[in-house]
Amino acid sequence: RLDPGMRLTLSWMGPSLPWTGTPPTVPGCSKPHFQPALGHSALNPTLSPLTGSFPGLPPTKMVPFVSERPGGVFSRHTLDDWHRSNLTNYKESETTRHNAERLRADLNRAIKDVYQQGKRSQGESTQNLGERVNDIEYWKSELCIELDAMIRETNSLADMQKRPVPAASTDVTMCPHQVAHKCLLNREKRMGIDLVSDDVEKQLIEVSLATHLLRLLFVCARCNKEARQELEKDLADKQLGHHIDSKCYQLKNSSRGLHFFKGVERIDATVSVPETWARFTDNNIFRSQSARAASAKLRASTESLLMGTADEMWRQFNKVNDAFTSRITEIANAKSKIQTHLAKTRQEIFQIETKIQVIQKTIRDKEAQLKVAQTRLDERTRRPNVELCRDAAQLRLVQEVNEINETLRNLHQCLRASEDMLQMLVRSKGVLEHDLVVKNNSLFIDQERCMGMRKSYPTPAAGHRPTFPLLLCKYIGESQQGRGTTSPGARRSGSSFLVSHAQMTPPHPTAPVPSPPSGPSVLAGSPSQHQP
Repeated sequence: RLDPGMRLTLSWMGPSLPWTGTPPTVPGCSKPHFQPALGHSALNPTLSPLTGSFPGLPPTKMVPFVSERPGGVFSRHTLDDWHRSNLTNYKESETTRHNAERLRADLNRAIKDVYQQGKRSQGESTQNLGERVNDIEYWKSELCIELDAMIRETNSLADMQKRPVPAASTDVTMCPHQVAHKCLLNREKRMGIDLVSDDVEKQLIEVSLATHLLRLLFVCARCNKEARQELEKDLADKQLGHHIDSKCYQLKNSSRGLHFFKGVERIDATVSVPETWARFTDNNIFRSQSARAASAKLRASTESLLMGTADEMWRQFNKVNDAFTSRITEIANAKSKIQTHLAKTRQEIFQIETKIQVIQKTIRDKEAQLKVAQTRLDERTRRPNVELCRDAAQLRLVQEVNEINETLRNLHQCLRASEDMLQMLVRSKGVLEHDLVVKNNSLFIDQERCMGMRKSYPTPAAGHRPTFPLLLCKYIGESQQGRGTTSPGARRSGSSFLVSHAQMTPPHPTAPVPSPPSGPSVLAGSPSQHQP
């Protein structure tokens, strides 16, 4: 049941219409509902006349209260209220429809923009993927071309290493090489501090130009292998990346296998940008081209260089002999000095031991003298009564005891210092004796074993034709891996090193060849039969 004082236009029906004119005053209800929280306007509301807002309608009449109408019948709303409610609903419905039409137009435009933006974004992504696929295909073709060229160069270099050298050069190069190899193995038996990388070892490693050339060939082959591996790895990565990007390029909204991967856009697993990506492959191709050019230049100069290995062999043989002579003299001088210092050390040890014995005897003598003085003082303490006199004898005995104690302290200190010095001399003697053993061993290896073998260096027999590169290749591999010792040039790698050595020229064909020393030939039998 509605309260008589309630407004007929509710809040959900829309905004209130503006009222014109003076609203009539409605008398109070005979039974008002008391509400303390409401003001006077809530208890006595006013209604605006309908004729003021809508002309043409009959004037509004006051609704009589129950007490003023016969029979006590009360009507809830008037006809004006009914018309006013209908008009309000019509107006609100029209406004709502207008807003809905405007919202539909906005939604249509938004949906159209979304489709256009999505199509444009997907088209740009597809275009970028297509460009990326083209870039990968370009670099793949470049890598394939360079890889084929590197494979051909590697095969040519391998054929060069396996090719036998003319017998005129192999006859005079194989025997010095074997002798140098044995010398290196013998010098590995040196001990302690004498196991040094001296000039003799360097000259033995550089025993011949042929060995040096083969080492260059091996370094060049290693550089080619490294460059080839880099190209193959880069090409494999390019192929996998091309497959993935091609698959992404062909994906559409209707493709199969599409899924949601939430948060994948926040994962950044990239390690390069387009500039560094292209530079990486370009650097690999450049390194391969440099190594390939150096290899080709080295192969071109190897033929002419190997023809001069005989002259270079004899020159290097003399250098090794000079280095051995100088080293033997140096070791002999060091041995002589060690023997001199050892003799002086032994003499000093003998003198220190003699002094220690003298100090010990002096301590024993002083201890006997101290016993006498202390015994005298102890006996004089037994004198009776007034005989306990502090006389000159008493004072001198006390002074004598103090002097002897001070002397004993000094003697014990000297004894400790002498014993410490004796230990140091003994330790120095042990070091010198060990060093003398080391020097004797080194002198025996260099003078007896190595030089004794080199003095019997033979002249190659006529008609002897040993094979050339395979044994030298084996020697280089063993000497670099097993011994862990390489020349400074062998430790370097790279195309610049190969290019610098590939420009070497063979010695002059008219250069004099030193005559080899005479002696029995070691080529007649196996190398083990001539081991000293």
